[in-house]
Order: sequence, then structure tokens, then C-alpha cells
Amino acid sequence: MFDLDLWREIFQSINKNRTRGLLSGFTVAFAILLFTILFGIANGLENTFDSFFVKTADNIIKIDKATTSKPYKGLQSGRQIFYDNTDYEFVKNEFKDQIEYISGNLGRSYQVRSTYEKGSYNVTGVSPDYQFIEKIEIKEGRFLNLNDYNKNKKVIVIGRLVEEDLFLKTSAIGKYLNLEGIQFKVVGVFTDNGGDQQERLMYIPTTTIQHLYIGDNTLRDISLTYNRDIGIDKALAFGAALTKKLKIRKNVAPSDQRAIRVFNMAQQTKGIEVMTSGLGILIIIIGLGTLIAGIVGISNIMIFIVKERTKEIGIRKALGASPKSIVSIILLESVIITAISGYVGLLAGVGVLKWIGPSLEKYFITNPEVHSNIIITATIILIAAGALAGFFPAKRASRIKPIIALRNG
Repeated sequence: MFDLDLWREIFQSINKNRTRGLLSGFTVAFAILLFTILFGIANGLENTFDSFFVKTADNIIKIDKATTSKPYKGLQSGRQIFYDNTDYEFVKNEFKDQIEYISGNLGRSYQVRSTYEKGSYNVTGVSPDYQFIEKIEIKEGRFLNLNDYNKNKKVIVIGRLVEEDLFLKTSAIGKYLNLEGIQFKVVGVFTDNGGDQQERLMYIPTTTIQHLYIGDNTLRDISLTYNRDIGIDKALAFGAALTKKLKIRKNVAPSDQRAIRVFNMAQQTKGIEVMTSGLGILIIIIGLGTLIAGIVGISNIMIFIVKERTKEIGIRKALGASPKSIVSIILLESVIITAISGYVGLLAGVGVLKWIGPSLEKYFITNPEVHSNIIITATIILIAAGALAGFFPAKRASRIKPIIALRNG
């Protein structure tokens, strides 16, 4: 049952001993403040790493054209290494168990005209799998399919901003775009989290762009994603095996590190995992150290508070107060001070993170924030520590005879 007199007495005691309350409250608030800032910075670093994978899949491998740096088998150094459809099929079939999605790509800037407007846009030839490699979200219509790819169809998928530019406020689906004299039917409109630049792109089948504009089966690059089930270490081994096989296929010296350019996101992912793990451990150690310092501080203060209130305890006992009520008053006072101070520390920490957040971006810390449940848990730990620290001396003091307590006070 709610005891109004008990709570009035507790707040009167806190008000009467403001210095003592501020001292114990500052210890808790400062500990929670530091705890919040540390975990906020750690989350900001994780947000930065996550943003690296917004534009494309986080398991991508990309094979780019390059130049040899060493002579091999009678071939001169400085030889250009290009790829074509046969290389695309080789990679696709040779590593089919390790590959999730794959696309052979090429493209350039085209003059594009609609019924309403015209402009210069980048148009890329891709395979249907490219939708998943690039994380393309279809807003309306569909993406390219195998039928489009196999039959060299004149269909096109455009970005949201292209639709706004060339079709004004009307839907582009089913309408036609003129790409340097050739009509393409718009079958889809997409959005992309990569930003405005990504949403001003257009995609047509690789086979179509080769047939109509290039006249051969060359490719600009080959992009693929490895099967996530194989794990990071096997993905790294897959990238090394892919490089080795391509060197053999293209007559490149095994020691030539520049001729075959294979970008494997698994390498970045591995490095990021190691960095975030180390950072996470460091943050936890520092955070726990801060929390322990707060616990020690509030514990020492509570012991001092109980000792200081020995005379008060003696008077309460002389007036008939039970040991239970004496302990309850001290503990509730401790819990209230700790809870309020913890909340103040949380608000201050969140405020500091919001204030310094924009300036931290140059240190690769994006949108530093902290999950409230972590801070609430830390505050509860401090409350429990403060209550436990005050319980035993309060219990011991409540058993002292009034005359002894008054004499010692």
C-alpha cells in the first residue's frame, strides 16, 4: 500500500541533505553519461561500416579489366586484359557452387529522348541477376528477365529520377525511349538506396547493347556475389581461386599482381569484422570500467551516508521506528537519487551525442546513438549496487541500541 508519509519523509530528507544527494547523484550521472557516449560512438562506427554496403550487396566480387605488368609466354607486359561473354560463361560454370548471382556488364553515356524531354544518361547492359547484386528495388513494373536477355529484347528499366526527368508527372511504364535512334520500351522503374546518382541510371540487357551498339561480345566487367553459406574464409579462398583460374585463362604470369583485378568484398568484411570486434571489446572494457567506478563511488557514498545518519537512526529507534522501516527509508532514498541521476546522465549523454554527432563524421562515426535498453540496464545495475551498498550498513545500524547510536552520533 502506498504510504504518503513515508515518501514525504524521504523527499524531506533528500531536500535537507542536498549536498549529500548531489554528491551521490553526480557519481551516478557521470558514470551513465560516459557509458552513453562510449556506446554511442561504438554504434556510430558500426553505422559507418553498414553504410558501405548500401549501394551494393555486401558479398560482391567484381572482375575488372586491367593491364599486365610482366611478360609471359612470349607476350609483352602492358597487354590489356579484357573480358567477354565466354569469360562470363566460364566463371559462371566453373564456380557455380560458390556463386549466388552473376552479371556481365557494359555501358556508356547515351543521348536519350522521350516524347517530353531529352538528356544524356548512363545506360548499362546487365543480366537479370544484377537486380540483386545492386540491391535494386522495383517501384513499378519489373526488372529485366531471362527472356529479355536471351532474345536481345529492346526493353529498358529506368531509375525513379529518370522517370521524373523524361516523363514529367506521368508514368513511364509501357512508354518508349529513344536511345540514339533505337526505340526501347520501358518495363520497369526502380529506386536505389545509393542516392540520386544511382536513380539516374538505366539498364538494358547486355546482349541487346552488344548486338545493337557494340557489334561484339565484349564486357566492361563481371560482377557476382558469392554464396553466403560458404562463410568469409571460404569466400576469400574462392576469390583467390577465381584469380588463379583467370590468370591461366588469360595467359598471365602467376606472379603478376596487376593483370587480373578481382575486388572481393569478403576482404573488407573480414577486416571490418576484426576491427569491430576489437573495438567492441575495448568499448565494453572501458564501459564496464566506468560502470564499476560508478558502483564503487555510489557504494562508498552510501556507507558514508549511513554512518553519518547514525544519530538520526538512534532517534528514530527511540521514537519507536522498526528496523525494517529505517532500512526501507535509506534504501528508497538511495534508489530515488540513483534513478533520477541515471536518467539525467542518460539525457546528458544523448544530448552530447546529438551535439557532437555531425562533427564526428570526419572520423568515420555516423549518426552516433545508443540503445535505451543498454543504458537502462546500466542504471538498474547502479541502483542495485547502491541499494546493496546501503543495505548492509543500514541493517547493521538499525540493530544498534538507541542510546549507543545517540552516543556515537
